Amino acid sequence: MAAGELTKRVAVAAVGIPLVALALYLGRWALGPALAILSAGAALEFYRLVQRQDIHALRVAGALAAAVMVLIPTVLPTVSAAAPLLWSGTFLFVLLIAVLTIWQRGPDGRPFLTLAVTVAGALIPAAAMGHAIFLRHLPLTPPDAAPVAWSTLVGFSLVAYALLVTWATDSAAFFAGKRWGKRRLIPRVSPKKTVVGAVAGLVGGLLAGWVVGHLVLANWLGVPLHPLAVALGGLLLSAVSQVGDLAASVWKREAGVKDSGTFFPGHGGIIDRMDSLLFTIPGTYWLMWIMLGGGGA
Repeated sequence: MAAGELTKRVAVAAVGIPLVALALYLGRWALGPALAILSAGAALEFYRLVQRQDIHALRVAGALAAAVMVLIPTVLPTVSAAAPLLWSGTFLFVLLIAVLTIWQRGPDGRPFLTLAVTVAGALIPAAAMGHAIFLRHLPLTPPDAAPVAWSTLVGFSLVAYALLVTWATDSAAFFAGKRWGKRRLIPRVSPKKTVVGAVAGLVGGLLAGWVVGHLVLANWLGVPLHPLAVALGGLLLSAVSQVGDLAASVWKREAGVKDSGTFFPGHGGIIDRMDSLLFTIPGTYWLMWIMLGGGGA
């Protein structure tokens, strides 16, 4: 890697990581608008990828929908409160795109594909970003004598669980695969990923899940999570993370590009940086919802 590229990566990480931590700590009013922007940006990246296959999405409508569907959880930060509006909004969005294809595409403009990619490109990032807000504000009953900031710390740690399991999976898979990997996992999808790397990623995810889930959430904050459950949860999310990585690899490989965009200098696009999180964030929410008996919702 060139020195200039490395400098860009370090600079983005040095600025980005504290900003992410601050937004997570502050919660929905800081987190929601930032995630809405990322959601719209990811949708536009998705549309640029499919455009390379001569499929033209309704980009403006899709990007706006991707942002709005994150702003709804910002205002209504629990699934029980936001679900009716999200469900109705999704239904209306699909109908709107179907209607717009009549005038903007017509029978010769591949309307089926336009409808499919516009909806998918908006809903995939919006679902992940919206679930990040739901996870940050998962309603839990604090234990007796809990500090005032208990819910803030728990919400922060729940999202950190997803982030660190994903990071541990990626890091373990990369280093083990580079050092010992010989047999390719799915060469036609991602020629650099190996079986050894995938197994190491599962181990890394399991360990990260146990550390954050047991030591931080259960022991420090008193969230009723069993150590075996959070470890196995990390293992499951690690598998989900690797599926997300492979999904993004398929998209970029079909489009014939290395990176989905240039949103993060030196790191690529939003989809490049959040491919696994598009899957692990929703997965973590529902995993915790199950573990905690509905999360109080």
